[in-house]
Amino acid sequence: MPVTERLRLPTANLVLPATFAALKHRNFRLWFFGQMISQMGTWMKQVAQGWLVYEITGSMLALGTISFLGSMPTLFLMIPAGAIGDRLPKRYVLMATQTTMMICAFTLAWLSGTHRVQVWHVGMVAFVVGIANSFDAPTRHSMVVELVEDRRDVMNAVALNSTLFNLARIVGPAIAGFLLAYVGAAPCFLINGFTFLAVLLALWFIRPPENVQAVAREPLLTQVRTGLHYVRHNQAIRVLLLLSSISGLFGFMYPTLMPALAADVLHVGEEGLGTLNAAVGVGALSASLIMASLGGFRRKGLLVTVGSLLFPCTLILFSASRSYPLSAALLAVVGFALVTQNATINTLMQSLAPDDLRTRVMALFALSFFGTHPFSALLSGALAEAFGPATAVGIGAAISLVFAVGLLLRAPSLRNLEA
Repeated sequence: MPVTERLRLPTANLVLPATFAALKHRNFRLWFFGQMISQMGTWMKQVAQGWLVYEITGSMLALGTISFLGSMPTLFLMIPAGAIGDRLPKRYVLMATQTTMMICAFTLAWLSGTHRVQVWHVGMVAFVVGIANSFDAPTRHSMVVELVEDRRDVMNAVALNSTLFNLARIVGPAIAGFLLAYVGAAPCFLINGFTFLAVLLALWFIRPPENVQAVAREPLLTQVRTGLHYVRHNQAIRVLLLLSSISGLFGFMYPTLMPALAADVLHVGEEGLGTLNAAVGVGALSASLIMASLGGFRRKGLLVTVGSLLFPCTLILFSASRSYPLSAALLAVVGFALVTQNATINTLMQSLAPDDLRTRVMALFALSFFGTHPFSALLSGALAEAFGPATAVGIGAAISLVFAVGLLLRAPSLRNLEA
């Protein structure tokens, strides 16, 4: 559908571009705006947490270790969490996970505000957040489909869900950089805690859809095996999961090392760190809006191919840059390419998976990307200690590019996948 096409909402006296078609659904509107506020706070916490750890330790290995602790639970919990998300009301699962993460944010705010915070505190909080996120991520991804009554708007809803994430990625780091420079990390964590109230209120007022397919009350392990069996025998989903895993393991070293890159390579300090993270968000937001506008474009595999090659190539250029403006511009392209790849993979998997298996399939998607982060975090920290942060990013990007090219050559059908 062209961006210029207009759509009149039946539930409100509003006229919106077709790019925002899914917002005509009340449940999705509540979710969209509540999650947007919450995600801004989460990005503030991410930037502040990394800077706090690096400020305390001066160690790039410590950055990798904290990231490892935050990601490790996904390795063990993401797959059973997907089955649980298919068994329980998704709204209540998300209320529990969001409340847990809110408590963690307030804990960090208190520790840093009273000057009692130590690195092991941050590690423990990151580990608890990782446990909550293991249940939150697959449930959050799969619930988006249930928030729109018209299935023709599902692809647009998936793209807009990516849009809100990336809009938050611009605003959150920019605010965090300013606050870190002038008042420290504690306000970032405090604001993060309060932003969870927005998504909790949205979840409270969402009316559960009446047409959600009930899942048979099979034993949990049986449901897990059913989901794994489905993925193992679906070649398209297997290829998409492998591509996502490669990007997550080798291409995603730069967020872990961003505090060190800002401080020691580009010499731009706290505000520069916020700007660099926001630059990724600018590119990612642009890609999200384009993906939302291309809801009628069926050849999603072509978009995955473009993103999977552009992402590592731009990261290699970023690793060689010593110019702050150029690095920020390259990071915007990195964000654009990553969302072009992953948002399209998300869309394809949502459309390919049957309703009763969707949360389990999306759990594997989340695991393929986020589950590789523990190893990526430790690998990036070790490589950065040995060769420097910029070289570490370049090595990971080069490996990611080689794997992506090899996979595209071995599975040429990827380019022709359609939603």
